[in-house]
Amino acid sequence: MTAQKTPGQRFRQAVLSSKEPLQIVGTINAYCARMAKLAGHRAIYLSGAGVSNASLGLPDLGMTALHDVLIDAARITDNVDLPLLVDIDTVWGSALNIARTVTQMIKAGVAAVHIEDQVSEKRCGHRPGKQLVSAAAMKDRIKAAVDAKTDPHFVIMARTDAIQGEGINGALDRVAQYIEAGADMLFIEAVTELTDYRLFTQNQSVPVMANITEFGVTPLFTLAQLQSVNVSMALYPLSAFRAMNQAASNVYQTLHEKGTQRGILHTMQTREELYQNLGYEG
Repeated sequence: MTAQKTPGQRFRQAVLSSKEPLQIVGTINAYCARMAKLAGHRAIYLSGAGVSNASLGLPDLGMTALHDVLIDAARITDNVDLPLLVDIDTVWGSALNIARTVTQMIKAGVAAVHIEDQVSEKRCGHRPGKQLVSAAAMKDRIKAAVDAKTDPHFVIMARTDAIQGEGINGALDRVAQYIEAGADMLFIEAVTELTDYRLFTQNQSVPVMANITEFGVTPLFTLAQLQSVNVSMALYPLSAFRAMNQAASNVYQTLHEKGTQRGILHTMQTREELYQNLGYEG
């Protein structure tokens, strides 16, 4: 009997087998994950900002804890079998906390996590004023995560926010050290020029992910553009969440102003569509 592949194996396979950059779409809850799978996506993402914003009603300023992220991740992995990449920010403390985070994520069925090189009092990657830990401190984070893996195929992705403060060369130097420490993949944050990605993909031996988030400093590059510079993954962390928020705000305002939802029924998912997505009849 062939052994079932682990989530980490399935994530690696999805990245390596994709003819164009693998799209990784943000799913802030289990139902969103179901919709992403029904749409044909092969990998999904749980954003740290999404947990802060949607589950806790807080800004993305490092106020979440492992439990907050883990409970949302487990609800998703319990519901769908797509490989899930999870944002674990700066990993909430010491090497012991990092090790516990990795083992708990693996137990929860997560395929991959990314760790960033900001200080614990982090900021959104597309906002000014970010501060970084030293490259040595980030290497210690990565080493602690790698050493804690109970599944050798579980993916440790290193994110760098160094471009803003240290420039491209500083970021290139950092990611080379992160790979040396054991990082399996790279997340280069806040890239402003398409050609800058090529500097990372041609100088490093691991897959590189581009964050194609809306209303940030990175242009909304297409898959074809990213493929031309050998980017392996394209992340859309909160695209559906932003659209959901705008739709919900419109419903709340319409109900308050008009006293009925009749005029906006066409903007809503029907009961039958909901039931179909949930497999209600089954």
